[in-house]
Amino acid sequence: MLKTYNPTWDLDVIFPGGSNSTKFRTYLEDIEKEMEQLTVTVNSFDAANAESLKKVVDQLEGTTKKLRESFAFISCLTAQDVKDEKANLLVGKRSEMKAKMDAVRTNFVQKLVSIDDVTWNQLLNHPLLKKVDFVLNEDREKAKDLLSSEEEVLINDLAVDGYHAWGQMYNTIVGNMSVEIEEDGEVKSYSVGQASNKLSNPDRTVRKHVSQQLDKAWSEKADLFGQTLNHLGGFRLQTYKHRNWDSVLKEPLAINRMKKETLDAMWTAISNNKKPFVDFLQKKADLLGLEKLSMYDVGAPINKSVKTYSYSEGADFIVNHFGEFSPKMADFAQMAFDKRWIEAEDRAGKRPGGFCTSFPESEQTRIFMTYSGTSSNIATLAHELGHAYHQHVMNDVHGLNQGYAMNVAETASTFAEMIVSDASVKSAENKEEKMSLLEDKIKRSVAFFMNIHARFIFEQRFYEERKQGMVSVDRLNELMVEAQKEAYSDSIEDYDPNFWSSKLHFHITGVPFYNFPYTFGYLFSLGIYAHAKKKGGSFEDDYIALLRDTGRMNVEQLAEKHLNVDLTKADFWEDAIQLCVNDVEEFLSL
Repeated sequence: MLKTYNPTWDLDVIFPGGSNSTKFRTYLEDIEKEMEQLTVTVNSFDAANAESLKKVVDQLEGTTKKLRESFAFISCLTAQDVKDEKANLLVGKRSEMKAKMDAVRTNFVQKLVSIDDVTWNQLLNHPLLKKVDFVLNEDREKAKDLLSSEEEVLINDLAVDGYHAWGQMYNTIVGNMSVEIEEDGEVKSYSVGQASNKLSNPDRTVRKHVSQQLDKAWSEKADLFGQTLNHLGGFRLQTYKHRNWDSVLKEPLAINRMKKETLDAMWTAISNNKKPFVDFLQKKADLLGLEKLSMYDVGAPINKSVKTYSYSEGADFIVNHFGEFSPKMADFAQMAFDKRWIEAEDRAGKRPGGFCTSFPESEQTRIFMTYSGTSSNIATLAHELGHAYHQHVMNDVHGLNQGYAMNVAETASTFAEMIVSDASVKSAENKEEKMSLLEDKIKRSVAFFMNIHARFIFEQRFYEERKQGMVSVDRLNELMVEAQKEAYSDSIEDYDPNFWSSKLHFHITGVPFYNFPYTFGYLFSLGIYAHAKKKGGSFEDDYIALLRDTGRMNVEQLAEKHLNVDLTKADFWEDAIQLCVNDVEEFLSL
């Protein structure tokens, strides 16, 4: 008998009372006291003394874990109810605390820069510090590219009500938006997240109507979002200018611990292999009885009847198929469902999209999404569980080594998604179902190779124009369409000029260029998956070892150590893309 799971999460086990939690308020007060103590320790520590440095590292680890715990809780509160005013006030508090912690860290790493190289190398080899040598060295090298401690602290302080405030403004506006959609002769009001879910409807008339209504909603707010995007971009560019940074990619590449050569090799391999995916889109248009697809058709199912699965059926499918690859991963997923670590209910008032966030002190994670029963929803759920498992296997790793970058975070999630989507195709009961599931799988390749590529091209060009001044809404629309035409090899009939305003990722302040890490993670995980299939059952522990290293080496070192490949060369990327091309060939043959 199928076990039934509750699709809402349990946050009370961490901090009871939601945004009214007195325990959480006390927790925040304790963190502020810890940050004050940390400030004193940093100001007084002897930079050339290993014991003194270790004291800072220990305090830094503890306070960072508590901050991550509190930030995760605030993210969960604001996501589950966008109209929770108390939770929205906590977002401002989070920005203030982050600025304070950034100031402490800036002061700390500037002190590391003052240590001469000989002494520094001796310190890194000291038994007390050896386990965090990569992170400490990374901080020291990055600090050499920064302004003075005072200037960096000033930037952080001004960012709270400047830079980060624009990102919060975007989230507030989106949270209050509604989309009017006519269904069965009645006009109903939906959040943008709920409305977007309807773009997978098998009826093209419905998709077109939903797309037009979404377009109308985003167009009405385009002037406001033009301001948020321009001011976020302007703040970054001014900061980069004062630091004498000549490339807008310098920061995102450093955050993702990867070389420009690796990024170039990846995009070049993708650009050279777009034809199979153009052929796929054309074949899909033929199957749907169209000359060419519109943007709202790209995610549409090819069958009129779309098989749906209850939340409990989706959970069961994931646990079973995780188990075929990794019993430990399956056990973890089972625990997440049993303990209600997942918020998946399809209801109004939630923010759009999905995420996974970690509570490192509690050694728990929480997953957020809106589940409506499609096979894509199951893939998304598996994706987020991949993120959660990544953190789970790192719970006992030193806190400073838990800071893995977005591109390797997306590797773990996409790997989990791949296990489930592969299993779905293999378990298809007939040709039509197999075609439908294969098509759903290929859609993800199209998303990473075309949609994400369009975002990357758009951002690069936006920043070049923003250097000359504010970029108008009309010009933003033009840049978006130009980027989409290039990324999709002009294989689409109608593009989405408002995509820059509707995509949260362009307005996130934490990570600039919140796009290429997804494609990196997708292809890197394909390489790992191919490696796992070759090794068979013995790969589970190898995979865990790779995940545990993600916070203490750059991606080139990670790939060299665990897969014996060079990411700066096109070969690895070409081989990974070929796995996706194989799916297209199988689909076309069917």
